Amino acid sequence: QLQASGGGLVREGGSLRLSCRVSGSSFPVNAMGWTRQVPGKQREQVAAITRNNRTIVADSMEGRFTISRDNAKNTQYLQMNSLSPEDTAVYLCNAIIAGKIYWGQGTQVTVSS
Repeated sequence: QLQASGGGLVREGGSLRLSCRVSGSSFPVNAMGWTRQVPGKQREQVAAITRNNRTIVADSMEGRFTISRDNAKNTQYLQMNSLSPEDTAVYLCNAIIAGKIYWGQGTQVTVSS
């Protein structure tokens, strides 16, 4: 089970930190990541991180978003800075465990102008 948290309402230029914890798995958590979804638009990849902390962030978010993880806690984080209204979306976390991808329920991020 993946449990995401940390979303909310923030003003333009503000910051939020999302968390996503994996629970109930007896296997190691491999790659983890975030995507975001705006109604009526295609789901967008945000960032991903491997178990040994190799990261990739989408070009449009590079320099503003940082992904990290704590393997001891089976938790990943998405630090989002300099937020703009265009970042408003439901953010969904995912994790690859034993060759399968699992998804969290999503957390809403709303950025007001």
